[in-house]
Amino acid sequence: MKKKDLVMALMVVIIWGVNFTVIRLGLNGVPSMLLAALRYTFVLPALFFVKRPKIDMKYAIAYGLSVGVGQFSCLFYAMQIGMPAGLSSITLQSAAFMTPLLAFLFLHESIKPKQIIGLFIAAIGLAFIASNAGSITAVPLPALLLTLLAAFFWALSNIVLKFASNKAEALGEKIDMLGVVVWTSLVPPIPLYIFSFILDGPDVMLKTVTSLSAISTFSIFYLAFGATIFGYGTWSVLLGKYPASKIAPLSLMVPITGLLSSQIILKEQLSTSQWTGGFIILLGLIFSTLDIKSLIKFNNR
Repeated sequence: MKKKDLVMALMVVIIWGVNFTVIRLGLNGVPSMLLAALRYTFVLPALFFVKRPKIDMKYAIAYGLSVGVGQFSCLFYAMQIGMPAGLSSITLQSAAFMTPLLAFLFLHESIKPKQIIGLFIAAIGLAFIASNAGSITAVPLPALLLTLLAAFFWALSNIVLKFASNKAEALGEKIDMLGVVVWTSLVPPIPLYIFSFILDGPDVMLKTVTSLSAISTFSIFYLAFGATIFGYGTWSVLLGKYPASKIAPLSLMVPITGLLSSQIILKEQLSTSQWTGGFIILLGLIFSTLDIKSLIKFNNR
């Protein structure tokens, strides 16, 4: 990769990693469903600057529901009820193990042995995270399960995109990922506002929106413009310039920067079993994702 492109890629993974800490900061002043809704609401002005992607309406709606409503509502609420930001950044990567399983079920794609092994390694890591019940740093079980459900919805969105991509390729077209992210942002706000209305009530929603603190405002803008528009926009450009095998491994830095930022900014204190579980999940992710032979070949050039 060119030095400039490598710097841009590293900026994206750092922004995505710090994203979890920013969510936690935002939740201190804004309820989870409302924060998720505002994130997507502030993405909508980009509709005037980003070309509408060539994707079937059914896939666009399915993607918007799976990512915006499914993934982020579960993740934000899980963090609201006690899921640490650092562990969230790692646990959410379980989507990397769920995606091949869903691809096997819906797309009839084969599952590689290393993916199965990686899944079992990750399961051991999750067991470590859940093992310290009763301790002062224990993760509430509902929060852990919701984070895993968020990972499932993320994996499901990958399958939706694969269906859409396959159809586009059959027509000799290519899907613009930034366009998909921006235009499918039309889908989540209304369901998320409804969830907030049910969980928080109109009085809390109105009071929150009319009295946003500086940190809450920063969090909303960071999530909308940093993590979403800049992050996905830059990533899609890089994927268009380089093979996915060179770009995808860099995303492994996301949970690492997520852990570091939560330790530095939030002063999160994790138990030994949580640290152990987090690193075991990372090992499983590395084992199942990286193509060691390709990396060796690339490094020897």
